[in-house]
Formats: sequence, C-alpha cells, structure tokens
Amino acid sequence: MGLGPVMLDVQGTELTSEDEARLLHPLVGGVILFKRNFSSVAQLVSLTSAIRALRSTPLLIAVDHEGGRVQRFQEGFTKIPAMRELGRIWDHHPQRARHLAHQAGYVLGAELRGCGVDFSFTPVLDIDHGSSSVIGDRAFHSDPQAVSELAHHLQLGLRQAGMQTVGKHFPGHGFVVADSHLAVPVDERKFVDIELCDLVPFRQMISFGLTAIMPAHVIYPEVDDRPAGFSPIWLKDILRGRLGFEGCIFSDDLSMEGATVAGGIVQRASAALNAGCDMVLVCNKPESADELLSGLHWEMPVMSRARLTHMRGAPHPVTLAKLHEDGNFLKALKDVSGIGVSEPELPLA
Repeated sequence: MGLGPVMLDVQGTELTSEDEARLLHPLVGGVILFKRNFSSVAQLVSLTSAIRALRSTPLLIAVDHEGGRVQRFQEGFTKIPAMRELGRIWDHHPQRARHLAHQAGYVLGAELRGCGVDFSFTPVLDIDHGSSSVIGDRAFHSDPQAVSELAHHLQLGLRQAGMQTVGKHFPGHGFVVADSHLAVPVDERKFVDIELCDLVPFRQMISFGLTAIMPAHVIYPEVDDRPAGFSPIWLKDILRGRLGFEGCIFSDDLSMEGATVAGGIVQRASAALNAGCDMVLVCNKPESADELLSGLHWEMPVMSRARLTHMRGAPHPVTLAKLHEDGNFLKALKDVSGIGVSEPELPLA
C-alpha cells in the first residue's frame, strides 16, 4: 500500500484501535503530531515506531515544531527561540544570525529525527508586516531579503540533520490581521505588491531547493476569489508555473475556519487536491476525518507519490542519547541556548 493524499492526527500518547483503523485506510499517507501526543522522549519514540510499523510503506510523520510559541515537544527537547530572535540579531550582525539560524535548524531537525519524526512544517516564510498576531514573532523579519537569508540557513541546518523543509504560508499570511484558524482572512493587495515583497522568500527558497510548501487559507481577491490553498491560479499557474516549484504542496489544516468557504470536509479536500495540493491535512476533528475517508475519491498521481516519498527523513537518525555525545551537536546546542538570552549589542554590519 502506497502513500495516500490525507494526513491525519491521532488521539493521545499511544495508538488506539480507532487511530489504527484510520491510519490503515488507503487514502492516508501521513500523521501530524501535537502537544497531546507527547509526554516524554521515550514515549514519542515508541509512538513513532508504532506508526511506522503499521504499514509496509511507512506513513510520513510530521509536526508543527518551529520554535517559540509553536513548539509541540518540550521536556527533553531544546527550547528553540522564536524566529524573530534571529531577525533581531540580523539587524546588528547578519553573519552571526545566519550561523545561529543554521545551528537552530540542525538542533531542531536532529532532535526530531532522533525521535522518528520525518519533518517539521517549517520555516515560516511570511513577512512581518506588523499586523498579523497569528504570525507575529514566528516571522524572521519585515525585510524579505532577511527572511530569505535566515530561512536558507535554517534549511541548511535541517538538511544537516537529515530533514526536509516546508515553507509556509504561500503566498504570504503576514499582511492580514485576521487569523485563518478563526476567520476567513482577505488580503486586498494587488499581485504586483505581493510579488515584490511576500513572494521574494518563496522564490529564493525554491532556488535553494525548498522541498515543500504550505499555502495560506487567505483570499487574495485581486488574483482569485478562492483561498490560495484552493486556487489553481495560485498553486498551478503561479507556484508551479511562474515560480517553477516542483516540490510537494501540503494544504493547511482543512478543519480551520479559513477553509470553510470550500464547503464540507470532502468538498474542501477535493478542491485542495484539484487545485494542486499533493496532500491535505485534517486535524483535531476525528468525525471529519472519518467523513473524509468514507467520501473522498481521489486517484493519487504518480508525481504526488514521488514528491511525498521525498519528504521522508534521512535513514538511520542518531538517537538523542548519541547526539549528546557528538561534539558538533553540543556546539550547536550551546549556540542555540544563548539566542535571545545574552546576545551582545553589536554594531551594524
């Protein structure tokens, strides 16, 4: 059984019979973990092992683990700072900020890989326009070039750890005030304004080998009256066509309020897949997951399967115990632990 186009969550710290039944469905291709799925490093390793053992082609295992206020696993994991802290360092010492972004990516990726997680939905490539509270300090900076540089070096660290990257939220969630978890945000800007600012990090990261992208549940009416994640114009014409992106496209969570404009859960998934997504996420609503699995009809394209397979973490990750015997990791750990704590006021470079 190959990978299907749906990523689901699970209920707790170990698989229930209901979880197993859903994850064995041929439409399922991945699992996203949340804070409730974690109690300790040993438990997490056991859970990811159980998920992988369910199917002959193991499911992808992902998590939202960016740092700052979006870090699902805490005890036994390094506290990764909000990406804004790297942007603050950039303002005084760009080269040091690049180095620390690399180290943060390496620590983040190595710890997750050591526990059996394939990838994190990171980096955030949104521009901080000073208006979005849901993005806020998750964004590296207000300068698109700074976002591109810091995200690139975070990507290099993640790659060193054997982990792929997912840039979000295409084409940019940082301008709108509304939170797409709770509302349907509308960005009234013209395409040229988005292209010259918010699209810059996406364009540059694609050239740096970005593996995957997650579109925003935001409507940009000057381009399309559908949210970007349901829009063939954004995903096929602009992202695939104009920007030349060949990697994987993951929908944002279809349970979010910003996705409701596309109809019921089956209609949302169908709209996202037809618009160009390779995999759709349904989180925190098991009844919606069951409805989707019973109602969705989708023939998985060969190219989508190939893109999803590429999202697997590198084989034979180093365990957390072994990581703490590795000199390079310990150096990175020391660097990351100091971000935002004792950064000196350095002259502008």
